[in-house]
Amino acid sequence: MITNTRGFLWSDLETRALLEIWGEADVQSALDGNFRNSHVYRDVACRLAELGFERTPEQCRIRIKGLKRQYYQAREGLKKNGHARKICKYYEEMDRILSCRQGGHGLDGPGVAERPLTPAEMMVAAAAAAAGDESHHQPAMVLAAPPSARQSGLRNSRQADAEEQDDEEDDDDDDDDKEEDEDVGELESSPPDNFQDDSGECSSYADHAIKVECPPFAIPLPPAESFKQINAHTNAPPLLSQAKRSKKRHANLTLDKMMEKFLQQSMDTEEKFYKYEEQRLKIEDKRREAEHARELQMLQMLGQMLAGISSTVSQRSQFIPSNPSQRSNHRSYGENFNYNSMTATLSPPIVIERSFSVHKTHSIKEMENIFQLVRNVIPPLTAKKHKGQDGRIGIVGGCQEYTGAPYFAAISALKVGADLSHVFCTKDAATVIKSYSPELIVHPVLDSPDAVREVESWLPRLHSVVIGPGLGRDDLLLEHAKGIIEKSKIKGIPVVIDADGLWLIAQQPSLIQGYPRAILTPNAMEFSRLYEAMLRDPVDNNDYHGCLLRLSQALGNLTIVQKGERDLISDGEKVLVCSHEGSSRRCGGQGDILSGSLGVLAHWAFLAGPEKTNGQNPFLVAAFGACSLTRQCNNQAFQKFGRSMTASDMVLEIGTAFNKLFET
Repeated sequence: MITNTRGFLWSDLETRALLEIWGEADVQSALDGNFRNSHVYRDVACRLAELGFERTPEQCRIRIKGLKRQYYQAREGLKKNGHARKICKYYEEMDRILSCRQGGHGLDGPGVAERPLTPAEMMVAAAAAAAGDESHHQPAMVLAAPPSARQSGLRNSRQADAEEQDDEEDDDDDDDDKEEDEDVGELESSPPDNFQDDSGECSSYADHAIKVECPPFAIPLPPAESFKQINAHTNAPPLLSQAKRSKKRHANLTLDKMMEKFLQQSMDTEEKFYKYEEQRLKIEDKRREAEHARELQMLQMLGQMLAGISSTVSQRSQFIPSNPSQRSNHRSYGENFNYNSMTATLSPPIVIERSFSVHKTHSIKEMENIFQLVRNVIPPLTAKKHKGQDGRIGIVGGCQEYTGAPYFAAISALKVGADLSHVFCTKDAATVIKSYSPELIVHPVLDSPDAVREVESWLPRLHSVVIGPGLGRDDLLLEHAKGIIEKSKIKGIPVVIDADGLWLIAQQPSLIQGYPRAILTPNAMEFSRLYEAMLRDPVDNNDYHGCLLRLSQALGNLTIVQKGERDLISDGEKVLVCSHEGSSRRCGGQGDILSGSLGVLAHWAFLAGPEKTNGQNPFLVAAFGACSLTRQCNNQAFQKFGRSMTASDMVLEIGTAFNKLFET
């Protein structure tokens, strides 16, 4: 490989390689047919690089310009004294290239006379022939000068035009010319003469008159319309109009190349149009989907309002007995369950009802009433039951990073009273979760390609599913969780969604929207994310109850448990506030204990029927029981361990807390 050269010093080998590339017919045709030649010199530089010479397009252009100037000076010197050829070392190569470029056969050959006439020259010649001698045998407008003079004049004129084009093409400063002169001086050791100056400008040439000659063959006249169009651009008569050569370089491409270039530009434009149209259609589809979702939401809200009005009227007639004794009993029932008092009057179904609050004026009897509903749904322990009858719970979650969350949810379900607890996790988490407790049934299938099918085969044997504890946000695991939710909806299984499962719902709310057997357990951050995803507005910190109602209604009256200082529970029609005493300690895993307990209580409440819940939403009752139980465990563990309390300490308190709340 030849060593790369930098700067403006050109070796002999490098210069001859440049002239060989620049002198090719394709390169000369490209230079003649383009107004800007930067891309031509860029191709020349690339080809030089392939030969081992690294030069920029600007360096190639300046070198060619200097060689052309040396060539013109040397040629003029040959005419005067014949001793100036030493100015241009590459005179033969430049003469061959420039002669072919200007005349097709050399500057002094017959190629000038045989040059094809332009349309303007053809018209002038035709007009001159028509105004000449009337004799058809005598040639019109014979040149007075000999052919050599005419050729010399044409040659000088074309040379001047070529030099003028080069000057217009190369809008460089005088510094480039000076640098090129220095380059020439270094390469050529010949002394300067009268034909080389510091300015770099070529010497002036003698102007020769050009006379029009009528060829011996007939010249076809252009159509009349074209003749009029050409003459319309000038104010002079057709006979006096002269063809003026423009200083700007015009395209001299063949028809095939022009058509190829036009087709390429058309294809590029069409491709850009199709890309833009595709983007526009995608945006339009998203807009239509959003509009359709809003329409569905409005229809659901309207249906809920109509259903609430009709149910209110029917319940009013049902709760007004005919005899006085029944009326007295009805009044006492209303005192015991004030969250049913809204059915005694005609009012919209959206009612905020504070069954429990932090105020000390609230009676203990009211809390006992709601606890009694939870006690009603708890199945009794009898010797006639078999394993699995009191609950088989499935926990979907657990990956390499999070193994504690699915364990706390699964073990809490067993501690509350479920018979079997299954954990569907990844292979990396399976061994760790098994080592936590031998009571858990662990399935390492969540990261397998057919995870949805594996879990679906277990769904008929499960009573409820808890999705989210330790799930993570891996795309594959989220996709499998999505499929499991859809299969659970088809089979009508109660679904509790917590943790990263709520993140999935925030991304795709339609996945759970309208499924009445779903329970969401968001904390403050998760609730804010869900609220903004559904209602497109931030949460109003001064109206948590209203925000909870609106979110539940937007999701199709799902049961939502908003965890916090006070747990707010709503199904879109009412709001229950659980302010059971807990502690100020918030340890990791407490929410997983709540979701596992809620999975069991949701199955019990749903199985008990409306008789045990007095017609109330069974998932509201189950959610209140799970919140109260978790708070009681937190309180008992904090009394023993204080600040060092952990979720494992809370798990140990589930049995005693459950007995204290629901079995005493």
